[in-house]
Amino acid sequence: MQKILIANRGEIALRVMRSAREMGIKTVAVYSAADRDALHVRYADEAVYIGEAPSNQSYLVGDKIIDACKQTGAQGIHPGYGFLSENAAFARQVRDAGLILIGPSPEAMEIMGNKLSAKAAAMRYNIPMVPGTEEAITDINEAKQRAVEVGFPILIKAAAGGGGKGMRIVDTVADFEEQMQLAVSEATSAFGDGSVFIERYVSSPKHIEIQVLGDTHGNIVHLFERDCSVQRRHQKVIEEAPSSILTPQIRVAMGKCAVDVARSVNYTGAGTVEFIMDDQLNFYFLEMNTRLQVEHPVTELITGIDLVKEQIQIARGEAISFKQDDLKINGHAIELRVYAEDPANNFLPDIGTLQTYITPKGPGIRVDDGFEQGMEIPIYYDPMIAKLIAYGKDRTEAIERLLRAINEYQITGITTTLGFGRFVMQHEAFTSGNFDTHFVKKYFTPEVLQTGNEEEALIAALVMEQLLSATKSTVEEAANIPSNWVKNRK
Repeated sequence: MQKILIANRGEIALRVMRSAREMGIKTVAVYSAADRDALHVRYADEAVYIGEAPSNQSYLVGDKIIDACKQTGAQGIHPGYGFLSENAAFARQVRDAGLILIGPSPEAMEIMGNKLSAKAAAMRYNIPMVPGTEEAITDINEAKQRAVEVGFPILIKAAAGGGGKGMRIVDTVADFEEQMQLAVSEATSAFGDGSVFIERYVSSPKHIEIQVLGDTHGNIVHLFERDCSVQRRHQKVIEEAPSSILTPQIRVAMGKCAVDVARSVNYTGAGTVEFIMDDQLNFYFLEMNTRLQVEHPVTELITGIDLVKEQIQIARGEAISFKQDDLKINGHAIELRVYAEDPANNFLPDIGTLQTYITPKGPGIRVDDGFEQGMEIPIYYDPMIAKLIAYGKDRTEAIERLLRAINEYQITGITTTLGFGRFVMQHEAFTSGNFDTHFVKKYFTPEVLQTGNEEEALIAALVMEQLLSATKSTVEEAANIPSNWVKNRK
């Protein structure tokens, strides 16, 4: 592949393009009307307009992505995460068009895209499972009886679900019927599939996931774990690698299970096997994400492996460039997703303009973003502005560096999750490692963010205004310089 198209936007599009550029591969961006001047469009060698701002008119239209490849001569497509990245029908469309998808086969996507078929595949390798049903249940009376057999509290989950949609915790049999109807309705609305199943609810759970890579030569390796337990609305906000609670023995066991799950579908490319862990350190298979994860940078930092380069090499038919025994955990990494959200208002999106946007720098700090000062956060897409990652020789140093970076990060014009990240990094439950997926519910209230940081932000904005005024002429001159990305837009 000498040219690839990135079927995505924002920070992940830029992330993929940078690795491709290092490999000498040309890149093609696609963009909607809302992203006409986005950074990923400017960075790419070529860019193709694919439709109006709503994703169902642009980034989710497979035909437009395929056409963009034909226009530009791109031989491969990297889907990033979200949008079409786990869409088996699109993966088939890419294959039928004679193009290469930088990801797993549509067959693997299909099996792992449904939680029930994923469990069935994993069970062939005796992977630990949370007690519950092994098939979808639609009859409420039968489901209620099965729930009683499993034992309350139970979790009703959408078979095709994700992101907490179609999921309900039920504490008593009296609440079951209503909660099941709600779960089926939400699953039908969100995924077009109302299938649900039942699992015993694991209290005080840890969310631990294992990064895997598979190639077309039969090699499958794991790159250790990530702890993704700090969540809001069942979606991750802070991730770290390695976990602070895993023993070496459990790490080996989980790694083997993750490899076996991938082997059950002859997996190729980068994927993530997710587990839930109880307070006794028993772990159970949850699902497999058949794409590159948002939080992949923490794995890259502790292993020294560029996962995007490995994805591309695997898609070209090459073997994984290392063996399992070559991998060692070096240091510790923590990632904060910097969302345009108001933590004091139930983490609701807070869309607006980045009036001030200055990223932190210095030892051990990595910022993956897709915005710059003056840009607007579009209302049409996920409100993540950036991923702020800190790396240190150990967990303590990583926490200290992330705190320093949070304090250096200057964003005004919108509310973000930076203050929430500061709160987490300083909380005893997090620093001790004694936390679970209920961290927000247990410890976080809006009042903890009222610390006077608004005044600091205002001062920073005024200073920045002076700096911008002093450099206005330089900016205006730079705006008149022709650039290749403008010439190559199609």
